[in-house]
Amino acid sequence: MASDTPEIDNPEALAEVTEAFARYEAALMANDVAALTALFHDDPRTLRYGIAENLYGSAEIAGFRQARGPAGLARSLSRTLITTYGREFAVASTLFTRDTLPGKIGRQMQSWVRFPSGWRIVAAHVSVIDAP
Repeated sequence: MASDTPEIDNPEALAEVTEAFARYEAALMANDVAALTALFHDDPRTLRYGIAENLYGSAEIAGFRQARGPAGLARSLSRTLITTYGREFAVASTLFTRDTLPGKIGRQMQSWVRFPSGWRIVAAHVSVIDAP
């Protein structure tokens, strides 16, 4: 009898998503709008719930990135966890702090899917809470 549980943390898939997540973080810190836009799946069903915005579709996400200024983007990550399920799907979660948000901790989750063009974010959620 075959298991219905996908392989968790396939080493090759995990390495690929970890590298894609690092590219995302580098693009975010550099405010590289083209790279950030390319890392989100180009589809009207792709979504990003932000701290103060709900973005539906890759066009809205790209518009947000283009309008956002580069100030205050620097951050430090902690407790980053990337988990792959099979070779086509992954979840990346991290906590972050910013000097511009004293006393707060940010939370970010991304759902990644492997497409022929590479790993892309299909859903993301960013929120900020009071630091414990």
